[in-house]
Amino acid sequence: MINILVVDDDALVRLGLVDLLSTDPELTVVAEAADGLAAVEQAVRHRVDIALVDVRMPRMDGIAATRRLRALPDPPRVITLTTFDLDEYVYDALAAGADGFLLKDTEPREIIRAVHVVADGQGMLHPAAARRLIDRFHRAARPAALEARTRFEGLTPREKDVLARLALGDSNAEIAAALGMRESTVKAHVSRILGALGAGNRVQAALLARDAGLGGHD
Repeated sequence: MINILVVDDDALVRLGLVDLLSTDPELTVVAEAADGLAAVEQAVRHRVDIALVDVRMPRMDGIAATRRLRALPDPPRVITLTTFDLDEYVYDALAAGADGFLLKDTEPREIIRAVHVVADGQGMLHPAAARRLIDRFHRAARPAALEARTRFEGLTPREKDVLARLALGDSNAEIAAALGMRESTVKAHVSRILGALGAGNRVQAALLARDAGLGGHD
């Protein structure tokens, strides 16, 4: 069973997400919150595997909430929710430790799939919107780019191949198929990549890969 915390200041949005998630027998909503402060309180009170967190909220926004949630002793994985696919705050949320983001108009079945994917330890970068977002806010002139390229140089050629696919938002299964590898081998490569890059999750690794100029084009 995957325990979920739904965080959004719009009561109707919360209700819709709770109703949607309840259609999957493997998912259960253990708590709701209308802002970031309440979200952290609920995450401390309940065992939460996945937190669906809105970006723009009163008292504490989704970025600060994500940072606080990920700093908990037993942190939930975070999926950021946003209305706009080019919302400048989404990049900050991903950098704060979110495992991915969804647009609020995402197809219901895709929202459920995203929860399962992230619960399985994978990232969820919206295939089109995420690339535009990252490309917009990650430019070669950014100071982080130089550091990213330095870390990138320490990877093996095969690890670079895996990271290139990861930067495009591919799942482990998709990377395995594209590179002719076993999925278990991909998982091992991803673990080593995260360690080498000093990334907290695969989404942060994808951001670093974009900084290094990898995966910017299909």
